[in-house]
Amino acid sequence: METPAFRPDETDFAGAEHLDPAFVAGFDRKQGSPDPAEDIAALRDHGVGARSTVVDLGAGTGQFALAAARAFGAVVAVDVSPAMQDHLERAAAARGLTNVRPVRAGFLSYEHRGAPVDAVHTRHALHQLPDVWKAVALQRIAELLRPGGLLLLTDLVYDCSPAEAEPLFRQWVAGAAAVNAADGYTAADYAEHLRTEFSTFRWLLEPMLDRAGFEVLRSEYRGRVFARYLCRRVGGASPGSG
Repeated sequence: METPAFRPDETDFAGAEHLDPAFVAGFDRKQGSPDPAEDIAALRDHGVGARSTVVDLGAGTGQFALAAARAFGAVVAVDVSPAMQDHLERAAAARGLTNVRPVRAGFLSYEHRGAPVDAVHTRHALHQLPDVWKAVALQRIAELLRPGGLLLLTDLVYDCSPAEAEPLFRQWVAGAAAVNAADGYTAADYAEHLRTEFSTFRWLLEPMLDRAGFEVLRSEYRGRVFARYLCRRVGGASPGSG
């Protein structure tokens, strides 16, 4: 199907650095090499198992996807960045993982083939879309999932009112731990995120989840900026209708 002219090219939102092989080579170090064990355990605790299929949207270098491949039946690792996909493919081959399928696509362009999946995972990627396209992306995620399927969403989401936003942003930027950008996220990185990325408010995101047909099973916030949602797709009808 031809891509509509009005649909954004998600590589335009990805940030030039995520398309740069040199940056990608140091990406895990900058991210702090987050341990995916907690995410895998959360999915396992809700019935995702050794025969399940999981789609990882915004898979990056495969921090989650590579670990998930050892826990679940099949993992589809979706990312718009060719550099990220190349890194992930090499890492999967080096580990002898044959059940990871890299796909170059994004939230708005991934076209799933086959039966509805058991779970969708996405970490620090949805914020790259403006809110109207976040809502579309969440609708598309719901359509990927079987009824009762899970969405595990981790991202930067602001748990505050508009009046509280600037004080919260000042506090967040001032609290950046890294001095060297290669070692983590600096105050300049956080400030750039606030200027150029599309993180949204909690009170906007949660109605989007509801409208897409998700029940929030658990939500956790750290520092009123970092959010983690475990959601279940409810019902068997097309979500978002009505």
